[in-house]
This record gives sequence, structure tokens and C-alpha cells, in this order.
Amino acid sequence: MSFTAEVKNELSRVVSASKEADLAQLSALIRVTGTLSFHGTRSYSVRIVTETGTVARTVVALSRQLFGLGTSIEYRRSIMHKKRNYLLEISDQEALGDALAKLGILTSDFGINQGIPRELLQTKQARAAFLRGAFMAGGFVADPRKDFHLEIAVTGERFAQDLVVLLATAGVTGRLNHRNKHTSQAERTRELYAVYLKSSDDIIAFLRFIGAQNMAKVVFAARQMKYVRNNVNRGVNAEVANQRRSSNAAASQLSLIDRADQLIGLGKLPPAVQEFCRVRRENPEVSLAALGESLVPSVSKSAMYHRLLRLEEIVRKAEKFQ
Repeated sequence: MSFTAEVKNELSRVVSASKEADLAQLSALIRVTGTLSFHGTRSYSVRIVTETGTVARTVVALSRQLFGLGTSIEYRRSIMHKKRNYLLEISDQEALGDALAKLGILTSDFGINQGIPRELLQTKQARAAFLRGAFMAGGFVADPRKDFHLEIAVTGERFAQDLVVLLATAGVTGRLNHRNKHTSQAERTRELYAVYLKSSDDIIAFLRFIGAQNMAKVVFAARQMKYVRNNVNRGVNAEVANQRRSSNAAASQLSLIDRADQLIGLGKLPPAVQEFCRVRRENPEVSLAALGESLVPSVSKSAMYHRLLRLEEIVRKAEKFQ
């Protein structure tokens, strides 16, 4: 089962807080997955296609419970694409027009509402229910062990913008991604948008707000694991880089010692510099600090560095008189 399916399964078990929350959730489910058809004056039908069984069952249950609407459901499976989906039909019936108006899908004069109906979002529970319905209908969330990404696919620019504003009321920062370009102003309401979250903090806050408490904990745990793993990787990379720098520095120092031996002879160098040359040749890969610690008595890294500088100065002067 995908991570998205696990989240939606948990959301399907969230107990409704109120009738207002049920209205908000059903409104979002129909708005995101439904297609509204007009059949004359105040005559409508709604067609919903979804691959998610929990969405289909929730729409049927809420439409009957809230408005007594007759809703047919058909299970279909595509042999070619090896996918299943559910086709729901809310046919033209006496209560449908008023129901669509109460759901904020139709305006008071029975025109189409392009945005999210504010009258449905008066309580925190209703706002959470609307976002829950929108995610159940058009949401996707990546497995947090691989990536932090959550999105809700919706139709219509106004609705997408209102969804971003609604997310902000929950303390979540949503962004818009335009999925297709309109060819005319009239087609703007049919454009596809993705409202998406990339921050793990926002994803966790969103899942908690809409009621997916357990899956929010899974995302939090995955984030902590990534944090620990990244810190370990940074530490390993830093150590490898330090070792590489030490090796390169040691190679340069060995070359300098060979040059001093050719020009002067190591036996003619000051005792402290001679000692530096000897232990460096004996330990060609260790750092200056480790080189100083190997001496008896031990010598600080700073002292070893000054011996190196003294050696460089001696070689430089010797090369001038060559």
C-alpha cells in the first residue's frame, strides 16, 4: 500500500466533529472530483470518478445522510491500464439543487461558485474537514523516507488560490503550480493546479490538522532519521576531507624535505628541524598534530608548524645561493 493510501485510510476513520464539518468535507470531495452538469432551469446532475474507495464511500454516505440524495456507484476496472475506479452518479432529483447551494458549489442565484464558500468554514473543525476532503479527493503525499512532498490537484485558479489561503489559516504554507496553460479566459476555471507543500514542518502540521495524527508521526520519525543520517554523512565527509588535506600537505612536506637533503643535507639542519624531517619521513600520512604527539616529549601542532616554516625558510635561502 502506498503512503498516500495509508494516509487516506486513516482520514476515512476520522470521526466527524459536527454537521458543519460534514458539509465542508462533502463540499470539498465534490468540488475536487466531481463534474457538474446542467439540464435546464435548476436541473442538475453530478458525476464523480475516483480511484479511491474511501472517497466513493464517503461521498455516498454523506450525500445520503445530509440530503437524502440517491447516489449510484459503479465499480470499474481497466484491463488496459490495470487500474480500477469508481463512477458515482448523483442524478437530477428534487433535492439536488438546494444541496449544491448549501454545499457552496452553487451560489445563491444558482450560478457556479468559483472559489471556496466561506460560509462553510466558520469553525476550525469545518476548515479541517474541508482540507481533509480536498486531500482525500485529489491529494498525494510522497513516502517521507524518500522525499518530502505533498500536493492536492484541483481545477480552477480561484479555487486553488482560496485553498492556499485556507492552508494559511492552519499555519501551513502552500504554493501553486500551474499544470496547464489556458487558451482563453473562459477556460480558466478548467485549468489544473497543484497546491503543494515541500517543507516537512508544513506536511506534519497539515496531516495533524486534518486528522492524520498517526501518519504525521511517521513523517516526523522519518525526518528525524534523515537528520541523524545527514549529520553522520556530514561528519564522515568532513573527516574524509580532512584526511585528504592532511595527505596532500604531508606530500608537500616530504618533497620539501627531499629538497633540503639535496641542497644542504639533513645533518646540517637545526636539531628541532632535523627531528621534524625524521618523524615526517617515518609517518608520511598523519597530520601535524598527530606528528607532534608521536614525539617524546610531545610537541604541539603550533610548534611543529613553526619547524616546518623554518625548514621552508632554510630551503628558500639555499636555493638563492645555488
